[in-house]
Amino acid sequence: MTPLLSWYGDDFTGAAAVLEVLAFAGIPAALFLTPPAPHQAHRFGGLRAVGLAGDARARGPEWMDRNLPAVFDWLHDTGADIALYKVCSTLDSSPTTGSIGRAIEIGQSRFGSSWVPVLVAAPEMRRYQCFGNLFAGAPETVYRLDRHPVMARHPVTPMHEADVLRHLARQTGLHSGLIDLAALAEDGQAEHDLREALRDGAEIISLDALTKDHMPRIGRLIWENRTAPQLAVGSQGVAYALVAHWIATGIIPAPPAPPRLPPADRILAVSGSVSPVTAAQIDHATGNGFAGIALDAAAIARGGPAADAAIAATHKAALATFEAGHSPLIFTARGPDDPAVRDYRRAVADTGLTADDANRRLGVTLGRLLRGLIAATGAGRVVISGGDSSSFAAQELDIFALQAVAPTSPGVAVFRAASDDPGIDGLEITLKGGQMGRESCFCDLRDGPCV
Repeated sequence: MTPLLSWYGDDFTGAAAVLEVLAFAGIPAALFLTPPAPHQAHRFGGLRAVGLAGDARARGPEWMDRNLPAVFDWLHDTGADIALYKVCSTLDSSPTTGSIGRAIEIGQSRFGSSWVPVLVAAPEMRRYQCFGNLFAGAPETVYRLDRHPVMARHPVTPMHEADVLRHLARQTGLHSGLIDLAALAEDGQAEHDLREALRDGAEIISLDALTKDHMPRIGRLIWENRTAPQLAVGSQGVAYALVAHWIATGIIPAPPAPPRLPPADRILAVSGSVSPVTAAQIDHATGNGFAGIALDAAAIARGGPAADAAIAATHKAALATFEAGHSPLIFTARGPDDPAVRDYRRAVADTGLTADDANRRLGVTLGRLLRGLIAATGAGRVVISGGDSSSFAAQELDIFALQAVAPTSPGVAVFRAASDDPGIDGLEITLKGGQMGRESCFCDLRDGPCV
């Protein structure tokens, strides 16, 4: 059966977020971490959606030029009606890092779609777009993106522009248009505005969304105006919108109730996020039975004997914690104001590493630490927190695919890993973005969520 959707996530947490939406809508889906070998693909039959996880969000345009053509070939060759290039719901990107505009240009050279819908908003995740401007929720309220306390201070791609199309215009020269809230409010107006925008030469069409009620309308707009295979760009909001339309029109049945996550005695968790959201989650976890263990990120950046000593000390402390009956939570910082962040940036500057290379080194270190602890403890459930951290760390676990097990809260689900390594195959794993999840999310992942 032809897949309804294929997708590529520009980081691993984002790729997993699409899998979460689709799987708990009852759509048979799998996420591959690399293009699967024949024996790996053979393990999965009857898929209606198939994804590929990547790390383009942390890469420059030259890397994209070399690597994304093969990605878009793979998406195209799945035969899916819609091929989604999944980006972060806070639009993390710049002309030099994770350029969404450059990705669209490369994708269009393969797909040649008559238009490229861009839906970054996802009201289910407290991400909203109003008259072209993106807003994102924080624990206390909702902020315009350029005033968001996290995104305005993002260590790699600080957001200084909330207008999605103005932001993308710094990354691509492709012409663009907008379907706004006023158009969505009137029957037929969105379709009319789309035709007019395309007649005027627009290729990228940004889509507003403020409420969940907008999602089936947007899903219909994308689905009924597709030129299969259709390239689309956006957050998991694209999956939410399409699912809403597919259910409303009977393309898929209404989903069953999602499975409930059973508790685990102990879990392993690592975090490379500096988000204040994650910091609050770490504080909650360490107040509720987790043992917080700081990894010296500055030592990892410097490398050499200091890095080796930091890794060995962290492994020893985490192993002792697990053997004592507790869940270790290894973290590199507790929020953006942690002195560890200042020390890490100073170390990166002293060594001459680029920020991308330093973050990759840190993510790989977290992955190797986690791999060693899995082998030493036999832990069956693990968590990786942080978008870039998840991308780099998960690649160290020798996982080739994920399928969904159970949700906890939006953006924080548990997946089952497929691996050629018997010690990893069947592992339950969560890949959590730094801003995702409620305060109790680490405890939810250990104990099962409280309803």
